[in-house]
Amino acid sequence: MTITAVKALEAVGLEQRYGSQPVLQGLDFSVRAGEIYALLGGNGAGKSTTLNLFLGLASPTAGSARVCGVEVGADPTAARSRIAYVPENVALYEHLTARENIDYLLTLARADKGRAVIEEALDAVGLTREAWDRRLAGFSKGMRQKVAIALAIARRVPVLLLDEPTSGLDPRATADFNRLLQTARARGVATLMVTHDLLGASEVADRIGFLADGRIAVELTAQGGERFDVRALHQRYVHVGAAA
Repeated sequence: MTITAVKALEAVGLEQRYGSQPVLQGLDFSVRAGEIYALLGGNGAGKSTTLNLFLGLASPTAGSARVCGVEVGADPTAARSRIAYVPENVALYEHLTARENIDYLLTLARADKGRAVIEEALDAVGLTREAWDRRLAGFSKGMRQKVAIALAIARRVPVLLLDEPTSGLDPRATADFNRLLQTARARGVATLMVTHDLLGASEVADRIGFLADGRIAVELTAQGGERFDVRALHQRYVHVGAAA
């Protein structure tokens, strides 16, 4: 599926402050169906705050966060039902197998949990079949991410939120993870990933936004076979970070 004009995620004039400290100051951006958007910024730039606002875990001081047209502040449950969130450290049940985790979490979400649905999702993310019935206690971070994204695929949610997804992954696991995102993209999922990993973002993102001073300072779109000029991206990242 190609990128569409449908806005699955929208930040409209988002402002957030903690006490007298401003974090977001008029943040505006959107992520369309079938698009991967990477949000980059230094520590304290507001990346985690942005995720929390989309998840309904915090309320903005001003502006709005929308998920598939649903105003998060007005109906956080409806908004969250359209989202799969994968934190930096994936939280799943260690004593359950990959298959059992998905089955149980689909039950909690009141989603279709037929055997074929689960197996199709595990197969789509490239988790080897011999791992489907192994307990997660022995899984690597990359394998856990596959299970988490398989859950998103099985739930058929339109939005995927990722927090530092490539942190701690070796190059091979990162390449595997990027293929997972391409699988989600092909299914029309809108993906927002917040990250420090400039190189990883350049390899998979359709657009990259640099967050500084509580707003998008620079936004770039992938073009051609090279997608992004990594050296120019790095210079922009350093410049934006220094100016923040």
